[in-house]
Amino acid sequence: MGFFKTMTEVPQTQQKQLALSLLKTPQSIKCPKQLRSIHVILLLTGLHRSSFAVGNFITGCANLGLMNYAHQLFDQMPEPNSFVWNTLIRGFQQNHEPRKVMDFYDRMRSERVGPDCFTYPFVIRACTELAEHVRGKCVHGLLFKVGLELDMFIGTSLIEFYGGFGDANAARRVFDELPVKDKVAWTVLLSSCVDKCSDLEAARKVFDEMPGKDLVVWNIMIFQYVKAGDVRNAYELFTLAPVKDLLMYNTVLGGYARHGEVDMMLNFFHDMPAKDLVSWNTVIGGLVRDNRIKEAMNCFQQMLSENISPNEITLVSLLSACAQVGALDTGRWLHSYIDRNNRGLNVVVATGLVDMYSKCGDLESADYVFNKLQNPDVVAWNAMIMGFSMNGQSKKTLKLFTRMKSGSVMPNEVTILGVLCACVHAGFVNEGRELFNSMVKDLGLAPKVEHYGCMVDLLGRAGLLDEAYKLIQSMPMEPHTGVWGALLGACKLHKNVELAETAIKHLNELEHEDGGYLTMMSNIYANAERWDDVARTRQLMRTKGVDKLRGCSSIEVNGEIHEFGVEDKVHPRLKEIHEMIDEILSHLRLAGHVASRSEVFFDVEDEEKDKALLYHSEKMAVAFGLIATTKGTVIRVVKNLRICGDCHAVMKLVSETFEREIVIRDRSRFHHFKNGRCSCGDYW
Repeated sequence: MGFFKTMTEVPQTQQKQLALSLLKTPQSIKCPKQLRSIHVILLLTGLHRSSFAVGNFITGCANLGLMNYAHQLFDQMPEPNSFVWNTLIRGFQQNHEPRKVMDFYDRMRSERVGPDCFTYPFVIRACTELAEHVRGKCVHGLLFKVGLELDMFIGTSLIEFYGGFGDANAARRVFDELPVKDKVAWTVLLSSCVDKCSDLEAARKVFDEMPGKDLVVWNIMIFQYVKAGDVRNAYELFTLAPVKDLLMYNTVLGGYARHGEVDMMLNFFHDMPAKDLVSWNTVIGGLVRDNRIKEAMNCFQQMLSENISPNEITLVSLLSACAQVGALDTGRWLHSYIDRNNRGLNVVVATGLVDMYSKCGDLESADYVFNKLQNPDVVAWNAMIMGFSMNGQSKKTLKLFTRMKSGSVMPNEVTILGVLCACVHAGFVNEGRELFNSMVKDLGLAPKVEHYGCMVDLLGRAGLLDEAYKLIQSMPMEPHTGVWGALLGACKLHKNVELAETAIKHLNELEHEDGGYLTMMSNIYANAERWDDVARTRQLMRTKGVDKLRGCSSIEVNGEIHEFGVEDKVHPRLKEIHEMIDEILSHLRLAGHVASRSEVFFDVEDEEKDKALLYHSEKMAVAFGLIATTKGTVIRVVKNLRICGDCHAVMKLVSETFEREIVIRDRSRFHHFKNGRCSCGDYW
């Protein structure tokens, strides 16, 4: 800045030349202090009356976001010419102030100088940003009066304007009327067909007509096919492209990943001539969404071996995979990788770790990571609240929620859902009611269908079935299967057949594919000894072609995920698993355990019921855990359905008999079994 201090000491002629030289390249002005120094020279030398100097000075202001300064200088000019007017209007457009663009356009129209072909592109773009369709059409009409409707730059802005409002026909008419069409006009027309109009057929027609298609145009068209879910046409167009860049490869790769064509994705990825971090993240994400967790981790290891450093997207994707299947060992390895490589715990990765540890049942580690965060955002708070809630730590959930409210982060709908779930798991009816009623009153949040579902579940489990039903009737939106399913489950628990029939009637009307609700209704009838209704319900299931969703459980051992279905017969250690189940059965008999057969259809013989219960997927997973892990190791199982009453009772006995802690995550919560007890307190 010493240079600017000495400028005032040189003759005015040299000051003038130096200022003009600097203003020729306004992008070289890097800070407000430099601008002010130049402004002083403009005033000293009389250049503040020069259109060239002021116009370029305004450009410097625009580049630094100082449009108020530019406005003040502009107002000091007695008669700014069109160059100065247009530079100021362009500056406002550049700084996303479309309202100011329109204000100065209106002022300019009342001046002698008037708008010209350089003014209108900014004005039309401002109409687009302000969503002023009628005003934009008025500007278009004015262009015919002043004879500028055929200007290529103005025409391109009009194509973009009409396309932005979804009027592809008007955009095409403007384009067809242009006497000269450059690549930009063609590209904008193509974009107008797809951005708001979503007309792939029209876009393809424009694409096929376009002369001299460049890489940008090929990428736009291929991306639009991928966005529409038409990966086949995207790939066909990809094969026709004369030049292919990495963006094009990644677009097709992302199409395969997004639409679940994982094997095609892997083959395409293997054949790519070059790969970047986006490519690797796409493949890892595709594998994770397809629950191919081991392959995702192998892909990550291969990525590291090729010296590609992961970013937070990579890490969060893998942590999410571990959370899905309860792969705690793999998740811990990822955590140690983050620490070893000094990647630091930003809030996104830390939230991924909290979520992973919570969903693997390791609340101590989740809490440790959360408390290391300096400024957790609402997503991080929600992850920890959900973690405590799903693990049955309802009092800790409420305490954390109170701590959150006392800070600067406002709870949102997800927060409330997590706390309501905690109330459901513990039977905290009063606390749940109070929270639900405070959503609108205190937090300004409108309850969603999920919040109503939680409240129905909470009231229903507590035996308040009439109140739960009245709440459903008062809902401002249509109840979904979760709401009626919660009521049906409560009716089963409290043996209310009449209300259960109301719930199943609504569930059948919703045309869901899960036969579990009809199975539950069949068992409700069976427990009430209404055998004709049982037979009718079973016949309805056969007619609808639905069946109860089959149970599936998974367990991680030494970094590998093992999955088990009911009566699984394909595991390589099946013989040992069956031997362990026999051993468990002998212990159960000694303890006087009697199988709870109410979970199995009534028309199955008792011996078959006992066998079906014995080989439930979670029992097989736990049996495998007992033979495949060392004594004292916590056995962690993830199940896709709610744990049944018999399995729950068995796990308590196994935890005591074999002196093992067993953690089972079913579709709604965790059960931590230790020393013959469960964390749920048998309330689930």
